[in-house]
Amino acid sequence: MIKTVSACASLLIEQYLVMTRDVMPKMAREPTNKWPVRHDHCFQRIVLDSVCRGVWYESIKRPAYKHLDHAQAKLAVNLCNQIIAGQVDLSRLNLQSLTWRGKR
Repeated sequence: MIKTVSACASLLIEQYLVMTRDVMPKMAREPTNKWPVRHDHCFQRIVLDSVCRGVWYESIKRPAYKHLDHAQAKLAVNLCNQIIAGQVDLSRLNLQSLTWRGKR
């Protein structure tokens, strides 16, 4: 059975992509920003690993944006908004992601 993404999930996924591809990398380039990452794929790794509570591609088929369900997309958007607002520690999330991947 092929899984299709609902219209609502599609809107959330589009928001997630805009935030991780455009908004957060732009914010990361600001001289006053001390985020540990700068590139879109790094933000996507951190957010998706956090949503999945482990290495995202062990839970979601690739490419992730085509396979996120509504709940995962909503969690991803909420986390992106929290990162942008400075409500969560991106450095801590990055370290956790790297730990799950055996790189820390």
